[in-house]
Amino acid sequence: MVLSASDIVNASILIVDDQDANVLLLERMLRGAGYASIASTTASHAACELHRKNRYDLILLDLQMPGTDGFRIMECLKAIELDGYLPVLVITAQPEHKLRALQAGAKDFISKPFDLPEVLTRIHNMLEVRLLYRESKHHRRVLEQTVHKLREAESGLRSTEASLSKEKAALDEYILQLRQANEHLVVATIKAHELADQVQAARDQMDYAAQHDALTGLPNRLLLQDRLGQAIEAARRQERPLAVMFLDLDRFKYINDSLGHAMGDQLLQSVAQRLKGGLRHSDTISRQGGDEFVVLLPNIEHAEDAALSADKILAALTPPHHIGGHALHISVSIGISIYPDDGQDTETLLKSADSAMYYAKNGRNTYKFFEQQMNARAIQRQSIETGLRRALERQEFVLHYQPVIHLLSGETVGVEALIRWQHPERGILLPEEFVPIAEECGLILPMGHWVLREACSQAQAWIQAGFPPITVAINTSAFEFRGKDFIENIRATLAETGLAPHLLELEITETVLMSDSVSTNSVLNALVGMGIKLAIDDFGTGYSSLSYLRQYPVDALKIDQSFVGQMTSSADSAAIVSAVISLGINLKKRTVAEGIETAEQHALLLALHCDEGQGYYFSPPVPAGEFAALLQSGVLPLSEHRHRDTI
Repeated sequence: MVLSASDIVNASILIVDDQDANVLLLERMLRGAGYASIASTTASHAACELHRKNRYDLILLDLQMPGTDGFRIMECLKAIELDGYLPVLVITAQPEHKLRALQAGAKDFISKPFDLPEVLTRIHNMLEVRLLYRESKHHRRVLEQTVHKLREAESGLRSTEASLSKEKAALDEYILQLRQANEHLVVATIKAHELADQVQAARDQMDYAAQHDALTGLPNRLLLQDRLGQAIEAARRQERPLAVMFLDLDRFKYINDSLGHAMGDQLLQSVAQRLKGGLRHSDTISRQGGDEFVVLLPNIEHAEDAALSADKILAALTPPHHIGGHALHISVSIGISIYPDDGQDTETLLKSADSAMYYAKNGRNTYKFFEQQMNARAIQRQSIETGLRRALERQEFVLHYQPVIHLLSGETVGVEALIRWQHPERGILLPEEFVPIAEECGLILPMGHWVLREACSQAQAWIQAGFPPITVAINTSAFEFRGKDFIENIRATLAETGLAPHLLELEITETVLMSDSVSTNSVLNALVGMGIKLAIDDFGTGYSSLSYLRQYPVDALKIDQSFVGQMTSSADSAAIVSAVISLGINLKKRTVAEGIETAEQHALLLALHCDEGQGYYFSPPVPAGEFAALLQSGVLPLSEHRHRDTI
């Protein structure tokens, strides 16, 4: 006999489960698959009597029920199914009960929570085997009756031999079908297991993706919150501290914008590997996004343990990262908060560590423990960001101008325009107090446009007032240099203000030149083609190859003030300054020393044949009106500016 689809879906099924929700769910699944004859009960003690009356083709039996559990029901069913074949498919959420259930006579099992394809496949296959088994028993009885009759009628044995052979052949066919059905059941069971494994693997993969950073593989913000919450509960029970460290990479945005996001991603991956290598197995390192990381130290005895971990992190990140032919140096600023002193919940501890990190940013490549007064600093930073968004509209920015002096002749040959913020409440703010924040919140581009237009307008105004033309220099950030309208904006500004291109000098950093050489060279050549001068700012502080000095059309090298300030007291700084000047002479590029403060520094730079210089020894940055007075008098008030001040 070949079973049809209607034979399967018309089979009688009994559901035994003490949970109404489970019964309802199984009934819906079965009726949705086309099964028509379905009965159910939540009273486990009634299961055997129901089967005795109705002889169901399949019983879906929950193992864990109050009163009469699934194992007792199977013992009861054995008295009904005398041939030992229990049409039972057990339901369990406990893997250890599966083997015991099979040993008790169950033919198969399904697991909680239900997986629809697996449940329907097991039910279909088991019904097929059950119905074939029942037909096999029927034909076996027919054959036995036939044999009995043949034996009673020995005289007719020969005449019935053909019939007997036919019946035997039919029985063999049914036995073959039964074996095939069993084989199908085995294959289907294996496939169902494979499907279940695939579904579980997909779920595990989704869970992992939801809790880990795609770029670095580190735990993400969600997983950190969970682990930090658990660590706080454990620390509270055990009355011990724990530490949270908030890490922010120093100057990462410059590298990312100069060398491109692909290089920045590789650098973040390298940093993540070093951080993982320097921490204990019990610690958690998480990437919060961008260049921010958080480290959870759940097992510390004293706050000093967190300081030791911070020192290890600083040391691990000190060696250069060799990526794409570049040796990239990156440092990190670390803020540390301690439970319970600096917060007793996840949000407060993270906020405290974040506030401490901003204090560490002042020194860079260091760490700071949280102190209560840091909250005021965080509020102040938020206030600065809010104020910046209105400063351009309210015209609160102003430019100060610092003269650039030809060291041999003493003549003013140029001026550097430096932005100041006339804050309505705090007075004049210097760039280091607001420019990094402007870069983070995306306001550096409109600020840069304003500086360019204001500086060019002022330089042209001095010319129209009768002063000799001098070069005006402005700092150009990597964000501006990579902007899609950078060249067009400069060309439009020069046309609008009337300033001759050769009187504009753009100061760019080495990190800008370390980016994609094709696009960088294209931009630089376009600027040179317009007649604009180019200077490398803070020369000597970068870590790239000097090959770009031959590759790119730069006019001047500006020696960083950190070297100039120490050249008379440090032989190493003096050697670096001398080397930069010699390099400039050999490459026929102007050298400009920044931060000259003493006559001794001035004399040494002259002896080394440095071309130009600027600094408080000559004049601090001053408003446009005061600078016009300096140009008119032709005398720089050196004696008034010998004291050191912050530019």
